[in-house]
Amino acid sequence: MARPGSGLPMNGVGYPPQSVARVVVWEWLNEHGRWRPYSAAVCHHIENVLKGDARGSVVLGQVDAQLSPYIIDLQSMHQFRQDTGTMRPVQRNFYEPSSAPGKGVVWEWENDNGSWTLYDMEICVTIQNAYEKQHPWLDLTSLGFCYLIDFNSMCQTNRQSQRKRRLRRRMDLAYPLIMGSIPKSQSWPVGASSGQPCSCQQCILVNSTRAASNAILASQRRKLYGGSAGNAGATGTVVRQSNTFAGTSLWSPTSTSSTTKNNNISVGGGQAKAEQVQSPLSPANFPCSPVMPSLSSGHGHHALTINGQNNLNRPGTQRISMGTARGTIPAGVPALPVKNLTGSGPVHPALAGMTGILMCAAGLPVCLTRAPKPILHPPPINKSDMKPVPGINGMRRKTKKKHLKRGKNPEDVVRRYAEKIKVVPDEDCTICMERLVMSSGYEGVLQHKGIKPELVGRLGKCGHMYHLLCLLAMYNNGNKDGSLQCPTCKTIYGEKTGTQPPGKMEYHVIPHSLPGHSDCKTIRIVYDIPAGIQTNEHPNAGKKFSARGFPRHCYLPDNEKGRKVLKLLIMAWDRRLIFTIGTSSTTGESDTVVWNEIHHKTEFGSNLTGHGYPDPNYLDNVLAELSAQGVGEDNLKD
Repeated sequence: MARPGSGLPMNGVGYPPQSVARVVVWEWLNEHGRWRPYSAAVCHHIENVLKGDARGSVVLGQVDAQLSPYIIDLQSMHQFRQDTGTMRPVQRNFYEPSSAPGKGVVWEWENDNGSWTLYDMEICVTIQNAYEKQHPWLDLTSLGFCYLIDFNSMCQTNRQSQRKRRLRRRMDLAYPLIMGSIPKSQSWPVGASSGQPCSCQQCILVNSTRAASNAILASQRRKLYGGSAGNAGATGTVVRQSNTFAGTSLWSPTSTSSTTKNNNISVGGGQAKAEQVQSPLSPANFPCSPVMPSLSSGHGHHALTINGQNNLNRPGTQRISMGTARGTIPAGVPALPVKNLTGSGPVHPALAGMTGILMCAAGLPVCLTRAPKPILHPPPINKSDMKPVPGINGMRRKTKKKHLKRGKNPEDVVRRYAEKIKVVPDEDCTICMERLVMSSGYEGVLQHKGIKPELVGRLGKCGHMYHLLCLLAMYNNGNKDGSLQCPTCKTIYGEKTGTQPPGKMEYHVIPHSLPGHSDCKTIRIVYDIPAGIQTNEHPNAGKKFSARGFPRHCYLPDNEKGRKVLKLLIMAWDRRLIFTIGTSSTTGESDTVVWNEIHHKTEFGSNLTGHGYPDPNYLDNVLAELSAQGVGEDNLKD
């Protein structure tokens, strides 16, 4: 079967005929089930290491500094991240020399951060073919994507949302070209044996483990598929023994094939074209896991081949293959946590990942576990179960455009909070760094009637002294909301407000408890801010800003301190201090709505990200953050 877009016929082990020149592209499997290509430089590096030692490992940081934590183990065909222990399958694919990777042509689309992202190699090849044939546009529906490529405007349009993104074509290093026969040592995964097994104690132990696992696996498959190896012809199901556990070659072409005529499968009442599908947990990626069975009908009308090298990463086939993979993990096989961010497991994540690689190399069965996922939301809740928070009126607050601006005369604000002094001490003004006995550093830069450059004032609460012209310059450079904040001690004078865009805030009690607060229910806060246009108070007036991840759900315990925090958060919302427009610290995207130094708990039932419960210090910490914004407990009315 040929890989779509490659044009190269494949033989039984996933390689093109040995007499054909081919371009090699190495790829890794991401969390969405897509095979993502490494760069051409990285692929050249992998091929060079491969020539020297087909059973060795490849340090990717030697060619790309951004990949310094990653190592590829050629024997198990996995990418291993040293700092977290994360393991991902890798594969080696082949394309025609005249295709995009062979010519060094790269197609990329512009992401939300303004940087460029490489398309999957299969899509690159398809786009380049259409481009060379001078097609005006290309529909990617046939590849499982609802995008339309327009070569005239060089943009990609989402057919559902009609959102457009720029795309570009650029020249880069061509991917490595190989010719001739494949060396025997390149038939991965390595570790399959032939002939009589060794009689040492270690091999006897391994072989007995394989035999027991095969027996368990065969029993599970009979339950799963409703048949047995003895009557496979009657049921249309062929149950194969695990090649890894049996000690035979994983590449032996034992899967039952069918004719291409009427080659359809039915899943959940629907039909889809049958293609070779490689599960993310298939033996090509996890060589020490049981081999997936091949389903075949006796008449060749329905066939689904799980054990294949030509992986199509479409959502429908992913669900089929993943479901099959989960059903074939034998009981009793040790499970190693390969990713454990919280450190709650008994094994360090990096040690667990390396142990998994070593066990695979030794032929031992290893069941690789997935990382636990954060529980972001509570179970579904009816509207009738959402109750008002005791002691707080209403369940919603809105910020409208007419509330956004309250102009104040700058001179009046400075004179309100700073008292002019006659005896000036010989010390520095920490705003302009000039001596107070000298004129302000803003002399000649900023001029204002009634405030001379040599005048000095003392702030009423904290007593720190500055040039009045310097305080005026600081105010004009801020939000101009009628408040001042001492640059030395951060004491706030007046009511500080922020630059939060318009939106709404909802809050109510839900009948579930947070971890660590089993004695009370939960307050849920929902923030919703739409995208819009920046105003004069924002970094880039007149430019659009994005609002990612809204509505955002946050949680507080429904106890006395939790309700106090909610009251102060409502006050901070009214003062537009919860959010601002800036650059996201997580994605790097600019001109987007971001949190404004008041931390919230967005994880309901776990604390994997650090934004959940239990956290015994959170309520005290957020009270301190609110106080730093001028929203303290003294603002609450009895």
